[in-house]
Parts: sequence; C-alpha cells; structure tokens
Amino acid sequence: MGQWQAIASLVIFVMVIGVITLEWVHLTIAALLGALTLVVLNILTLEQAIGYIANSHTTLGLFFGVMVMVRTLQPTRVFEYLATQMVRMAQGRGDRLLLGIVAITTPICAVLPNATTVMLLAPLIPPLANEIGVDFVPLLILMVFVANSSGLLTLVGDPATFIVGSSINMTFMDYLKTLSFGGAIAVLVIVAMLPFLFKKIWRTRLASLDDLPLPTLDHPEVLWFGSIIFLFVLVFFVVGEMLPVPVSPATIALLGAVLCLLVAQLNRLDSVNHILRDVDWSTLLFFMSIFVVIGALQKTGVISSASGLLAVLLGGNIMLGTIVLLFTIGLLSSVVPNIPLVVAMVPLLKEYLVTAGLVGAEVFAPNSTSPIPAAVLPLFYAMMYGATLGGNGTLVGASANIVAAGISEQHGQVISFRRFLEYGLPMMGMQLVVLALYSRIAFF
Repeated sequence: MGQWQAIASLVIFVMVIGVITLEWVHLTIAALLGALTLVVLNILTLEQAIGYIANSHTTLGLFFGVMVMVRTLQPTRVFEYLATQMVRMAQGRGDRLLLGIVAITTPICAVLPNATTVMLLAPLIPPLANEIGVDFVPLLILMVFVANSSGLLTLVGDPATFIVGSSINMTFMDYLKTLSFGGAIAVLVIVAMLPFLFKKIWRTRLASLDDLPLPTLDHPEVLWFGSIIFLFVLVFFVVGEMLPVPVSPATIALLGAVLCLLVAQLNRLDSVNHILRDVDWSTLLFFMSIFVVIGALQKTGVISSASGLLAVLLGGNIMLGTIVLLFTIGLLSSVVPNIPLVVAMVPLLKEYLVTAGLVGAEVFAPNSTSPIPAAVLPLFYAMMYGATLGGNGTLVGASANIVAAGISEQHGQVISFRRFLEYGLPMMGMQLVVLALYSRIAFF
C-alpha cells in the first residue's frame, strides 16, 4: 500500500473528526463524504467499503431494532406520563426532583441508546420546569449526565460500549458480571454531586403541583403488548447467548422490532411506512460511514504504525496502560464524539497488544474462537469507561448533549459551551477518578 494512500487516509480521518467536532456540517454528511472520498481516490474499493460495514452488522442491527421499538411506543404517550410522574413525585422539593430525574432516566438508558432517551424525555422538561418555576437548563444537563453514565450499566446501553464489547466477543451476561457495577458507581457519583453542582435547585421548595395535569396513556393494548415485547427482548439480551443455539443481542433487537411493527399494524396504530420513516437513518448512515473511514486506516497501515508507538510508551504494563487509557480516552471523548473514537481505538489497541507480544495475532483474526487472555481485558474495560464518561465533559462530548442543547434552544435558552463546562468538567473529572480507583481495585 502506497505511502500517499496512508497519508491521505489519515488526513481524511482527521478532517472528518475536526468537522464533526467543530459542527461545521452535520456529522453524517462529514462521515459520508469522507468515506466516499476514500472510494473515489481508490484507497478502498466500493466492495471493500461495504465489507467494513458488514463487519459491524451487529452494531447496526442492534440500534436499528431499538429505534423501531421506541418509535412504535411513542403514540402511547408513556414517556410523557413517566416525565410528569417524576415531577409530581417531587412533592414540592427540589432535591426530590433532581433524584427523580436520576431515577427515571437511569433504567431507560440502561437499555436504550442515550441520545434516543434524551430525544424522548428532554422535550418534556422545559414546560414542566416552567410550570413549577425552576430553570430547566440544569435539569437538561443532569439528564444528559445520567443518560451518558447509565449507558455503562449494560452492554447495549451506549453505542461505544457495545462496539468495544463486540470487538472482544463479550456477552451481555459477561458485561453484567464484570462491568455493570462500575456503571452503577458512575451513577452514584452523580447522586453524590447533586447537592454541590445543582445546589440552587437542590435547596428549592417548588410551587404547588396539585394542578399539574397527568397525561393519559393512549392505546393501552399497544402499550401492553409493547411492554411484553420489551420484557422479552431484555430477557433474551441476558440469556440469548447462553442458549444451545446462541442468539446475539442484535438478532433479538431486530425480532423485537418486527413484533412491534406487527402489533402497530394489527392495532392500526400507525403504518409501517410512517414508523420506518421516523427511524434515525442519519445516525445509522453515520455509523456505516465511520466504519469505512477507520477501515481505510487499517488497510493502509496507519493503525499498525500508531500501535508501535503505543507499545514503546506503555511496554507491557497492563495496569499502567489501563489507567492511562481511561483518562486519555476520557479526555479525548470530551471533545471528539466517542463513537468514531472507539472505532479507531479498538483496532489500535489490538495492534498494540500484538506488537507488544502480549497476545498472538490469531486471537483477533476474524471469526477466531481463541479466547482473549484475561490479563489484557482491563485495557478494553478502561476504553469503555473512558469513552462513555468523557461524554459528560463538554457540550460536544456526546450526541445526547447536542440533542439536549437543541431542545433547550427551541425553548428559548442557549446552553453555551462555557455553561455546560461549569457542570461537565467537575462531573467528568470526579467520575474518571473514581472509576480509575475502582478499576485498580477490581481488575488487578
């Protein structure tokens, strides 16, 4: 592979990340243009580009399935009902309102992508906050913190977590046993920080909530069947890969999506065309395109060269590498979207392990059945923790942050980069420090 192709691949990758970070154009346009430029320059053939997309079919299948299930339940108004119940349960106390946001958002984001959850719940916060007389911006920022952090509770809670987990053949149950407690600790850090970061609302006594209307749940039969399907999906997320014939989370999510579409059609809730039209296709196209851009870095040897530098810096010290990686990825993902970051870092980390002689190259071969040595897995765990929690640092750190900022602007208040930083920097710093200590104790 020619040197000019390696340089071109690296330049295109940096330009895509830069344009996304600076928000000059929509992230999907940036990634898709980068991928197509690689094909036009013949650095990758179209067949090779599609092959890199196919290699990541589990990520695409999982999130498409979840998007369809969530869209099917939207007409039932169940998400509006939950948000209003959260405010009513506060019973006139600001501290209970903040804790209610944590309590409602955490379980939802444990199984749904964080940006999807914020899209559903965040639009309900400004009108409810205005009705009870509090500033809604801190509430939106808190929801983002919880959404990003609770994505660590399960393998499917955050795209970055699922991408890294899939790269090491981690099952849903393996994740629950090994990493979920770290996610719980991250959420507890948020709870511990509430009286300090959100002290004004924490001490507020709210206006009377007796007249706050509670939305009615529409289409109860659809909600009933939809809840059964969601329960089925969650159960098989846990046990599916332990069956005699293993079933992946992506397959389960797609089956759940088809069942939800069937329920919607049988109950004449909405047409299949309307439901599929509202799927977040731009995010799925972004995933596909960024996989192609990173594939070019692999093919041209850029990642292999970078892994050699990592091997020189870290040597074979896994514990040092884990702590360094956790903070490095955390800081990077506070300014670079975590999905392209982990897509790039996974092959880089694998190459480093091979270069440093810590594993054999056959371990990471496609369709390999060789187990990855347990001694090196903490490096991948650190990547999951850092990439997810780093999103709490700045306004551009995660897609959920951007969604919340857009909703806030629609309701008359702009969340500036600086204002978000006042909350995000201490929250991210505390979470990374606590998770570093936990990783040191739990994995070594």
